[in-house]
Amino acid sequence: MWRRGLLVAGGVFALDQLTKWVILTQVMDPPTTIPVTGFFELVLAWNRGVSFSMFASDWGPQPYVLAGLALAVSLGLAIWLRKADSWIMAAGLGAIIGGAVGNAVDRLRLGAVVDFLHFHWNEYYFPAFNIADSAITVGVGLLLLDGLFGNLGRPKPRPRP
Repeated sequence: MWRRGLLVAGGVFALDQLTKWVILTQVMDPPTTIPVTGFFELVLAWNRGVSFSMFASDWGPQPYVLAGLALAVSLGLAIWLRKADSWIMAAGLGAIIGGAVGNAVDRLRLGAVVDFLHFHWNEYYFPAFNIADSAITVGVGLLLLDGLFGNLGRPKPRPRP
């Protein structure tokens, strides 16, 4: 399960960084809003805080503190991943690790997290987010599924002869 989880983490990290690079260098140069559907658009938003930009500030060390926290949590999740006994748990932990490391790299390189996916409905707007945020959300959902239905994704025991 360890390798599966690390494969998911690496895939999430690579996809996250690739999409952010494309947005910054190809799509949002210069920054603009690109309507895709009536309820979805591409934007360029810099998240200097945590989820939904909470605790955002221009305090100089903040990106390093938040990146360090994300990397410490990722290390703890990697230790948990070593003990994973189902593919659902491994995939969930891998998705969270990959997303957290992706956002931490943004903070260290750019001073903020690049968000670009923006959904809205009439006058209701959801905060912009990115692939890493999506992976973290899906990963938490997988861990909840694993916790609620503990036998999902676990190998079936082999009958003894």
